[in-house]
Amino acid sequence: MAKVAVIIAAAGAGKRFGGDVKKPFAQLEGRPVFIRSIELFLNRPDVCQTILAVSPADYDVVKEKYAANLMFMGLKLVKGGDRRFESVRAALAAVEEAADLVCVHDAVRPCVLESWIDAVFAEAAKTGAAILAARLSGTIKRVAESGFVDQTVPREGLYEAQTPQVFRKDVLRRAYAELPADAEPTDDASVVERIGHPIRVVAADQRNIKITTPADMELAAAIVKQMVKRPKGPAMGAFEEAQW
Repeated sequence: MAKVAVIIAAAGAGKRFGGDVKKPFAQLEGRPVFIRSIELFLNRPDVCQTILAVSPADYDVVKEKYAANLMFMGLKLVKGGDRRFESVRAALAAVEEAADLVCVHDAVRPCVLESWIDAVFAEAAKTGAAILAARLSGTIKRVAESGFVDQTVPREGLYEAQTPQVFRKDVLRRAYAELPADAEPTDDASVVERIGHPIRVVAADQRNIKITTPADMELAAAIVKQMVKRPKGPAMGAFEEAQW
């Protein structure tokens, strides 16, 4: 069984979320969003380490306020950066040598099915790089700065990248080591794509929501309630559609 180090990226500014509380620390059904995301990976025999990357501005507060959680969950807390990829790079430096794979997950994606995690871990162990992604089902419009439709984009073969994104440790480290100074990747798969390593897609769906706005909290709460009511389904392979 491949050993996995999990990086939880929780350093984002979350400007679109608004309010006084950053979205990773907002309460979702009685617990902070980032705690719910971490819990997805707890007690897995294949997870050997869990790292939480937070903003330097939040580091001391998290270390003090969530001291019990950090200890109970065995979390390693690291200071992230202003941009997501900087946080992942900082956490990557703290990954233990015992890990074969590195899983990067958004702290604000608390609605991942266990079967999806099983599947993306398995694919990454086989191919070296795998991500969850959801097939786009609507009509896709490219819109000009003027606000008018510039083009209707064919949706065949288009997927929205999600997390977890899982990579062989040496592949991800090499990709970050070779990342140009002026690059600003929005996910880790695009970092790995730069070195020419193929990325395997494991199909999830839109229930793997990334909390961005307050309205997303309501959707996430409804999904979480359904998750606890249903048993674990069979693990999926690449491009198999998720079912509940």
